[in-house]
Amino acid sequence: MKPQPQLAEMIKGQVFDGYLLTRAAQQRTSSNGSKYLDMTLCDISGEVNAKMWDGSTPPPNTADVLRVRGLMTEYNGKPQLRVDKMRKAAETDDFDMGALAPCAPKPANEMLNFILERVNAFEDAELKALVLARLEECGDKLNYYPAASKLHHAERSGLLHHTSTMLEMAGYVCRVYPTLDGDLLAAGVILHDLCKITEMEADEIGMVSDYTAEGMLIGHLVQGVSELSRCGRELGVSHETLMLLEHMILAHHDLPEYGSPKPPMFPEAEVLHILDLMDARMFEMNRALATIKPGGFTERIWSLERKLYKRKK
Repeated sequence: MKPQPQLAEMIKGQVFDGYLLTRAAQQRTSSNGSKYLDMTLCDISGEVNAKMWDGSTPPPNTADVLRVRGLMTEYNGKPQLRVDKMRKAAETDDFDMGALAPCAPKPANEMLNFILERVNAFEDAELKALVLARLEECGDKLNYYPAASKLHHAERSGLLHHTSTMLEMAGYVCRVYPTLDGDLLAAGVILHDLCKITEMEADEIGMVSDYTAEGMLIGHLVQGVSELSRCGRELGVSHETLMLLEHMILAHHDLPEYGSPKPPMFPEAEVLHILDLMDARMFEMNRALATIKPGGFTERIWSLERKLYKRKK
């Protein structure tokens, strides 16, 4: 796979020849009546305004991957890409999606298979049926949905990344604390954030455009409890099992100011909250420290309310 130039490194007069993502595109009319494309294109390093003066080319769709050749210019003191050639990338094209947008470090099918293998190993038949049913209801969105719009795991397949990492950690915790119900904890891990899919509007690149009305008015915790309750009743799941899982979803943020009306009130619920917090914070820390030189500090990170230090090697 040939490495491609990054937008942030391009300077005026350089030719760009590679792949970019479409953030926005519209056909416009200039003062002389000719049509042109006005676009916002991006890769992992940033975005740029792009113009294509061929009015016969239809505008690409948002989130389309494009093969682009053009000249980096400048307009009103800002970089602008003058596109000479452009086409939608084909399935046979050899490009790295991770160079275009934040992506989970593992393929979606690999993470989903890990989750399904764990569910199929459940000893409790009704617990297995319930979790499999909820996963099936999420459909193909599981393959690409992020876990957040801006914070932890705001990346393509971020929801699977977050869930599979927590699920792996849950296995280790259960070895240390054998009194935990491993299947119940695993079920809580898999179910706790599934309604992120209905809380946010995201495209197949994993970019969140907005929150849904349900996401703004209800949120993924209450939505998660509601969907689980409906599914559980349809399958005839026992009251006790359903109640425990509903509590785990409702309590996994721990505090009222973070959306949980109840704190975790049994061990598996407490471990779920801790694993969720740990995975979110480790993601945020690793991302913030990735661009810092050893011995340096990050800027203050709003979500963590602190600066971070990168230790010297």
